[in-house]
Amino acid sequence: MSPTPPARRLRLGLPRRVFSQVLLMQVAIAAGVAVLATGLFLAPLSAQLDDQAMRRALAIAQTTSVQPQIAEDLQTTRPSADGPVQAEAERIRKASGAEYVVVMNMKGVRWSHTDTTEIGKLVSTSPKQALAGKNVMEIDTGTLGRSARGKVPLRDADGKIIGAVSVGIKYDSVRARLIDAIPGLFAYAGGAMAVGALAAYLISRRVQRQTRDLAFSDISALLAEREAMLHGIREGVVALDRGGRVRLLNDEAQRLLGVDAEAIGQPLDDALGPGRTTDVLAGRVTGTDLLTVRGQRVLVANRMPTDDGGAVATLRDRTELEQLGRELDSTRGLIDALRAQDHEHANRMHTLLGLLELEMYDDAVEFVGEVVGDHRVTAEQVTEKIHDPLLAALLVGKATVAAERGVALWISDQTLLPDRLIDPRGLVTVVGNLVDNAFDAVAGTPHARVEVELRAEGRTAVLRVRDTGPGIPEERRELIFTDGWTTKKPPAHGKRGIGLSLVRRLAERQGGSAEVAEADGGGAEFTIVLPEALTEPGLAPEPEVATTLDAGLAAEPGPRLVPTPSPSAEAAATALDVKDATDAKEESR
Repeated sequence: MSPTPPARRLRLGLPRRVFSQVLLMQVAIAAGVAVLATGLFLAPLSAQLDDQAMRRALAIAQTTSVQPQIAEDLQTTRPSADGPVQAEAERIRKASGAEYVVVMNMKGVRWSHTDTTEIGKLVSTSPKQALAGKNVMEIDTGTLGRSARGKVPLRDADGKIIGAVSVGIKYDSVRARLIDAIPGLFAYAGGAMAVGALAAYLISRRVQRQTRDLAFSDISALLAEREAMLHGIREGVVALDRGGRVRLLNDEAQRLLGVDAEAIGQPLDDALGPGRTTDVLAGRVTGTDLLTVRGQRVLVANRMPTDDGGAVATLRDRTELEQLGRELDSTRGLIDALRAQDHEHANRMHTLLGLLELEMYDDAVEFVGEVVGDHRVTAEQVTEKIHDPLLAALLVGKATVAAERGVALWISDQTLLPDRLIDPRGLVTVVGNLVDNAFDAVAGTPHARVEVELRAEGRTAVLRVRDTGPGIPEERRELIFTDGWTTKKPPAHGKRGIGLSLVRRLAERQGGSAEVAEADGGGAEFTIVLPEALTEPGLAPEPEVATTLDAGLAAEPGPRLVPTPSPSAEAAATALDVKDATDAKEESR
């Protein structure tokens, strides 16, 4: 048999739910306030009733003392139960509701009293102050018990004091009035307490809805879990209040946005500064999975409004994915070019085979020389003007792609770039982006042409890319450098509108500029100026600093976008051709 389960013990203490605790505390506060208010009202009420009784007694005594007949009878008659003074005093007592009205001479002998046996005797309390001409109010105990008293001097027609008048109000009646007032006070206090309890219930119900009927321990646990989750996830979270001020930034958001905890409490525009990232987080740009560039990072942002008028935005780092996507686009373009080259190569091989079968050996040799020579001439033209191997390889590869797309790629006669670049891969990123955009702009147009000019002015590198496309309207020439702005269809990796933004940011990061204008004869002309892009003549770039853009950015604090444009596949495929062209050039010399 299973053992008998232990009996559950009754747990005493405060309820666990927020609703119950708030209700209990507010009812207790309302009850305490009601009791305190009642006590504070009763304490002065007793003193006020005593004062009123004494003033009433004094008023009766003063009214009695100003009657000339009483003063005259006091001087002309003896104290007796049926004397005129007693009769008049009794009449006043009954009319006023006083407990007694006593008239006495200068020695304190009574001429009147409620108890007639006390007439002719000395009063029980001292009348000295009244006989001295002072009005007296007091609560004292006499022959009739405790009473509220008023004593005044009695004067004759000449104003001389000949005695005193003492009037008493029974103290039991004062106490009765106080007791009679208590039920009314309790009724008011009970009503106030009921209203307070109702208000406490309504407030507690609102608190219950807002806290989802959770216990304080549950709320504390949720807050701890929230802190652990926000600071542990690898997504940036930014919370804003209804005024657009930052109220929460987790660790990842601080890293991605390049800010610290001091931004909390500041308006978003002050914390981040103007730009697309601020517009996206503030809700001025709407949509889902919005791309934005912050510093050197590509971010994907989503914003969700909250019930209190604020918003919560999440940020994901898309830098590596964007880089891989761009490399995928480049690889696909290379594959298309290789596929076309393979087709052309097959045609050439068939032609060569036919010449050999026809025993037209001289024609075959001439045909092979022309094919190889054309390719070498292109490589030689590039390497004569661009001495950096990465850029030369890139442009030779782009020439192949241009030929397959029906675009003429020209290298300007003014092009001359020595092999002194500090950051060749950064310039590869800029040239690759601008040339690809130019190819897209002129694709399908008659006499499509793209011209590239690269030259050095001291330590400054100047790049110009011109095309014969439709050009860019003047009102859009600044807009095209905005993160996420594009007129093209999304590529394989899903997003566009980053390339030109990265170009401008890279130029500005080096203290340069990126501008677009109308080219001579129509089309667009992009001009990129990169100060300090070359070393001094005779100085080779330092390998640890100049080999990659990653190395240069790694030395800088804060989150950075690292657009590692590793040499494109097409550039790698044609690098050997560049070498062959260089070797052929040396042989020709």
